[in-house]
Amino acid sequence: MGSAAEAATGDPAFLRALLDAEAALTRAQASLGLAPDEAAAAVTTAAGAARFDVHALALRARAGGNPVIPLVADLGAAVGAGHSPYVHRGATSQDIMDTATMLVAVRTLDLVLADLARTERALARLAREHRDTVMPGRTLTQHAVPTTFGLKAAGWRSLVLDGRDRVRAVRDSLPVQLGGAAGTLAAFVAYGASDAGALVEAYARELGLATPVLPWHTLRTPVADLAGALAFTAGALGKTAVDVLTLSRTEIRELSEGTGGGSSAMPHKANPVRATLISAAARRAPQLAATLYGSLAAEDERPAGAWHAEWEPLRDLLRLVGGAARDAAELTEGLQVHADAMRAHLDLTHGLIVSERLSAELAAVLGRARAKELLTGVARRATSESRPLVELLTEEPGLKDVDLVSLTDPTQYTGSAGALTDRALERR
Repeated sequence: MGSAAEAATGDPAFLRALLDAEAALTRAQASLGLAPDEAAAAVTTAAGAARFDVHALALRARAGGNPVIPLVADLGAAVGAGHSPYVHRGATSQDIMDTATMLVAVRTLDLVLADLARTERALARLAREHRDTVMPGRTLTQHAVPTTFGLKAAGWRSLVLDGRDRVRAVRDSLPVQLGGAAGTLAAFVAYGASDAGALVEAYARELGLATPVLPWHTLRTPVADLAGALAFTAGALGKTAVDVLTLSRTEIRELSEGTGGGSSAMPHKANPVRATLISAAARRAPQLAATLYGSLAAEDERPAGAWHAEWEPLRDLLRLVGGAARDAAELTEGLQVHADAMRAHLDLTHGLIVSERLSAELAAVLGRARAKELLTGVARRATSESRPLVELLTEEPGLKDVDLVSLTDPTQYTGSAGALTDRALERR
């Protein structure tokens, strides 16, 4: 709540987009000599959202199944009898609704992209600063081998950039909708358009949207692509969030939010609220996208129900991802890294976190079978006796010439983590 995306997807914003779509249509026709310039100016002037009652329009929309019908009536009355014939001329309600939806989407995606850029910059900084900060790598909830926080942050950033690229590509491809009653543009031809395609191009230019190859009343690729990009982005941000939630646990505390949230009952708590909100969004987004994918099955030349089913989940999805992107920017910009805790946790398993390295190194000294047998035994003892693995290994006579201290140092077993981090940060 309270995000810029919420305002960009609210009822007033949608009304603004509907009016922008109507005014642009008249201007596009005027640019081709299909309407007087005076009519285009009058419609544009009259299309001020302040003069229209969004709540009243919503109530009146029930009669016709969409808000464009009452809006056109009110806009026609506002411009006066001399220019009202040029309001909505040749269009169908879905042309305006779909175009307005694309406008709302573009305006919201611009906000999302700005917040993704903030998040990317914050993660790049964390990855550089902690390129060599060693921490336990965890698989299936257990310590596996050492990794670095820099590599983890670089991975989060990679997902954010993947989301950015998808959002940007979709944003630049969102088209106007103009097809008339059944997608043939017949009414525009009847009103004098010798080249209806030129009208679609002019309409797209007026609004800064893409020009579609065909009317897409029942060809819902733009909505499906938008749904996919948004759901992916929510999940990409969710990866960072769930890692932060895990690593912020009291018992772990390798990370913490810069300013955690409080509790109504427990004064000591500083909850990771931003990560929680992002995680919740990542879990909701796929179901909203599923509804939009379901609307691909749209019958005839204009559907009954499929198109209408998109309105609420699409706005919810835009708002949800917009909020998650804002929260991700705030989370990553204020994230606190507790390197000392990361280092301490490397020793929780008494050195077993480097058993993979020891398997490879000792096989060359003792043979593969003997090395496996030895490590299996000392690993069991390290756990049961709470003794360091290196201490147990020094008792083995066959290892007296092996530098066991170096081999069991977890900070010296991070593989190519640094190089991988550097390579990831080359991506712009």
